[in-house]
Amino acid sequence: LDEKDIELLKAYGEGPYAKEIKLLEKSISDMQKSITEKIGVKELDTGLAPPSLWDIPADKQRQKTEQALPVARCTKIIGEGDSAKYVINVKHIAKFVVALAQHVSPTDIEEGMRVGVDRTKYQIQVPLPPKIDPSVTMMTVEEKPDVTYGDVGGSKEQIEKLREVVELPLLEPERFTNLGIDPPKGVLLYGPPGTGKTLCARAVANRTDATFICVIGSELVQRYVGEGARMVRDLFEMARTKKACIIFFDEIDAIGGARFDDGAGGDNEVQRTMLELINQLDGFDPRGNIKVIMATNRPDTLDPALMRPGRLDRK
Repeated sequence: LDEKDIELLKAYGEGPYAKEIKLLEKSISDMQKSITEKIGVKELDTGLAPPSLWDIPADKQRQKTEQALPVARCTKIIGEGDSAKYVINVKHIAKFVVALAQHVSPTDIEEGMRVGVDRTKYQIQVPLPPKIDPSVTMMTVEEKPDVTYGDVGGSKEQIEKLREVVELPLLEPERFTNLGIDPPKGVLLYGPPGTGKTLCARAVANRTDATFICVIGSELVQRYVGEGARMVRDLFEMARTKKACIIFFDEIDAIGGARFDDGAGGDNEVQRTMLELINQLDGFDPRGNIKVIMATNRPDTLDPALMRPGRLDRK
């Protein structure tokens, strides 16, 4: 596409009130920033207030007076608003249709969420964060790498494609909205050892403010049945709690190989892990603002279902 074609697409993608809406959105965001600066509150992914606002003695007193709550999972919400009912599943006991406690807002409860319930009427007392395996939490890269795109030599075209897939949708999503197209969701880096695949991923982590999660393919190959698939679920569940997230799967051929039946059943667990990964990449649950980068030395051994557009859009 040349510049004239892009301008034409922009003209068709914009409605009669597009400019006014953009100005209103900008003024709203500027007002939110000014309010946040005056209040002095900084948003955190952990959801915790700054230590200066902690009231530890009151928390200790509350722990002494309140009983421990059983943990359940809200499987379905029937109705809307204050009259809604909630179907919860208490593990090893039964399913119940319950209401909310008076101090809980209906907007705080979602389907699939873990909740704390009382021991008598099983009313929902408090929403709980998702339960995530500590080994999955440890995969998050806390410090930004000091690698930039300038450190990657001889890969100018590949870097431009990588920026189109990962950077632009996170930093400038309005470009894709104006053109009326969905942004790419994933990219596969392949090539012989030493060509800069992992280096490119580290440069991406340096450029964006998104949470960066690095996963080695062999870490998802577990000893017990179902453990690898559970780790993949926890990985994407943790990624959905972030504003924006980049997941980098290094050596993806450890779990993403083409499926075949050798009669021995040795690769069944690896295939289960790959099927869960495929489901998370393009299943019923929306992926959200999660970008996926995969790296491998052997792209010819990967399963075709993993390579199709919508899961990995660029190679």
